[in-house]
Amino acid sequence: MSVVPVHIAMIMDGNGRWARARKLPVAAGHRQGAESVQRCVRTAIRQGVRYLTLYVFSSENWRRSSEEVGDLTSLLRFYLRHKINELHVQGVRLRVIGEPERFESALREELRRAEALTLHNTTLTLTLALSYGGRADIVQAARRLAEDAVAGKITAESINETMLDDALQTCDMPDPDLVIRTSGECRLSNFLLWQSAYAELVFMDVLWPDFGEAEFLEALARFASRQRRFGGRPA
Repeated sequence: MSVVPVHIAMIMDGNGRWARARKLPVAAGHRQGAESVQRCVRTAIRQGVRYLTLYVFSSENWRRSSEEVGDLTSLLRFYLRHKINELHVQGVRLRVIGEPERFESALREELRRAEALTLHNTTLTLTLALSYGGRADIVQAARRLAEDAVAGKITAESINETMLDDALQTCDMPDPDLVIRTSGECRLSNFLLWQSAYAELVFMDVLWPDFGEAEFLEALARFASRQRRFGGRPA
C-alpha cells in the first residue's frame, strides 16, 4: 500500500489567533492563511497527492461578523482572479462543494470561471468547501433518496451505503485517507462527517498561517506510520 494518501482533507484553523497574537486585524491572518494554501498545493503536487479538499468556509461561519465574512469573500475572489492561471499551469482542477449560491454574485462568477478553466486538469483536484456542512450534506443526500423512493424509482429496502455515498456532493472523489486540522483543536467541526469514517486524523498545534511544507511532510510521516485496518485485524 502506498504511504502517500490519495486524498487529504484539511481543516485550516487558527487565522484569527495568529493575527491577534501579532496585534493585527483578523484579515491579516486570512491573507497569510491564503499563502499557506499555495504552499500546501505545491507540496501536495510534489508528493503525488491526487485530491486536496480544504474547509474554507463552514455553514456555521455565517455567524461571524459581516466585516470578517466580507474580508474572507473578497480575499477568495482576489485569489481566484489572480492565482487561477497559476493553478491551471500546475495542472490543478478546482471544484466547489457546499452552498456557493449563498455568496455574492461576483464570487460565484469567479468560481464558475475557475471551475470551467481547470475542468480537464488531472494533476491535483483541489476542492473548496464553501458554506459546507457535513450534516447538511448527509441530509440532502437522504432527501434525494427519499424523493426517489416516493417517485417509485427505488425502494426503501434497497437503500444502502453505496447509494447514499453516491448522493453526496463528494460522490466523484474518493473518501479522504487523511484529515489534518491545525491550531491544536481536536474535532471535525462538521467537515466531511460521512466521508471521514475511516480517515486517519492528524491534529497539529501549528496555526494555519504558519503551516508549510515541513508541517505537511510531518503529517504525511504520521500517516505513513499508522496501520489502516478498516475494521479488520492486522495481518
